[in-house]
Amino acid sequence: MFGYRVPAPDEAMLISGGRRGLGGAPFRVVTGHGKFVLPVFRKTRFLTLSMCEAEVTETCVTRQGIALHVRAVIAFKVGNDTESIINAGQRFLSDQDQMSVLTGRIFAGHLRSIIGSMTVEEIVTERQKLAAEVLDTSKVEMAKIGLIVDSLQIQSIDDGEVGYIEAMSAPHKAAIQRQAQIAQAQATQASVEAEQVAARNQAEYARQTAVVRAEYSAEVDRAQAQAAQAGPLAQAHAQQEVLAAQTELAQRQAQLRQQQLVAEIVKPAEAEAQRIKLLAIAEAERMKIQAEAASSYDRVALDRMLIDQLPLIVKEAAGGLAGANVNVLNGADGLGEIAAGLVAQGLTILDSVRQNLNGQNSEGRPANGLLELQGYLRTPDAEGDAAKEDKPRDAE
Repeated sequence: MFGYRVPAPDEAMLISGGRRGLGGAPFRVVTGHGKFVLPVFRKTRFLTLSMCEAEVTETCVTRQGIALHVRAVIAFKVGNDTESIINAGQRFLSDQDQMSVLTGRIFAGHLRSIIGSMTVEEIVTERQKLAAEVLDTSKVEMAKIGLIVDSLQIQSIDDGEVGYIEAMSAPHKAAIQRQAQIAQAQATQASVEAEQVAARNQAEYARQTAVVRAEYSAEVDRAQAQAAQAGPLAQAHAQQEVLAAQTELAQRQAQLRQQQLVAEIVKPAEAEAQRIKLLAIAEAERMKIQAEAASSYDRVALDRMLIDQLPLIVKEAAGGLAGANVNVLNGADGLGEIAAGLVAQGLTILDSVRQNLNGQNSEGRPANGLLELQGYLRTPDAEGDAAKEDKPRDAE
């Protein structure tokens, strides 16, 4: 578009005319974007922001009075801030090549000043320290003209034909030569030792080879001897294995037969004995239960029979008094005493019968409850009647 100007990425566009720039600068600074500029009324110029290089070759005198030729390279550029662009634009806009010339002169002066305070040894061995001091001392001056230094490299230091630096390196060279000689001697010694070791290894290898060959020959002889004896030995081993197998088979058959005997004879016999034992125990338990039941039934029957016959016993005892001449002295009380005595007599007879029935009879045999009871119940009158019936009629 007509009148629209855009600076490059590494440039700053300076627009003069119209209103003034920052801090009263005679131009405005535009970076990173375009700007519409009126023709005729405005003027546009461009200031580079890219990296620049300045080379310094200077003869400097050290603190020891020795002249050194120093060569250094400085990398610098215009600062990115607006103030640095204004400072650089006011100084170098019309001739931007002057930035390298002026930078070289500034650094040459500071380089002479700093080298004059150092010795040759310090300069040679501490180049980084020298570069840092030069940068620090020139930073303020470079900022005033809108420039910043990215790096300073001391490329070379030479004393010409004085030979001081070479003399400085002589001890180091000598030490290096000594070390080289020592290293060479060590290498030679190592080579000789390696050759000796190789010779010993070769001799050892030859000896081991001979031993291996002898062992191999002996092994071949043993193999041949074993091969000659292989037939009989193999047959003997085979027979021994057959005998071992037969023995193992016989043992297994014996174990099997033993297991069969246990299963066919021992186990059935044990089962039969257990069955008989269980039957005997059951039969004994049955007989015991029957005996206890019979005994219990007999006692209950006897007790009941005795109770039923108690009136009869009292009657028979009273019958014995029927023909007796008994005098009752105390009237009704005397008759009560007689009746009570008859009842007591009946109870005494009942206890006697019960005791005899619970134990044994007079002959030492087990008592039969019912028969014993019938014997007790037979009264003398009854026996007399029976005797009378047994007599012949003629005797009467």
